[in-house]
Amino acid sequence: MLAYRAGDADAFTTLYGRYRGPLHRYLARQCGNPTLAEELYHEVWIKVINARANYEPLARFSTWIFRIARHRLIDHYRQHAHQLPLQFAPHAGDPAADGPDDLLATLPAPSHETPHAVHERQQVAERISLALAALPAAQRDVFLLAEEGGLTLEEIAAATDCGRETTKSRLRYALSKLRHSLQDLL
Repeated sequence: MLAYRAGDADAFTTLYGRYRGPLHRYLARQCGNPTLAEELYHEVWIKVINARANYEPLARFSTWIFRIARHRLIDHYRQHAHQLPLQFAPHAGDPAADGPDDLLATLPAPSHETPHAVHERQQVAERISLALAALPAAQRDVFLLAEEGGLTLEEIAAATDCGRETTKSRLRYALSKLRHSLQDLL
């Protein structure tokens, strides 16, 4: 790889010949899909070519190239993780099955998406909205600029054309009233 980095194209041919089989077999056995293995295989070699100028021999070349291959596999599975449950479903290859939508309908919802959890979040959101609506307009404005806008006290003071201390007081009063209104949620 050092010779290839120095510009020797024959060195790349030697590397490719030496690692072509083992690298392809590794990818094919890891993913179990010859087409995908071929695609990932080419991507690994493209990464080797692109890394030529910055290559530093911190480990053996074989360690380096197989680390690239492993990371490429991990990246691929992360990108396509939403498709994995359907691939490994018990009747995924069964032509009599109704389809992936039917399979998804039979899976339980995540705990944060159950009807009870959704209803509870809606109730909390409604309570917060009512508590915000009950604030005086100036306090609500300062609070929302701070929380939703992420503005500092100085930025809020400039945006609302009032002093920093006035802004600070309005924010403190707004927080106090919201805490009092929503104390059972805290």
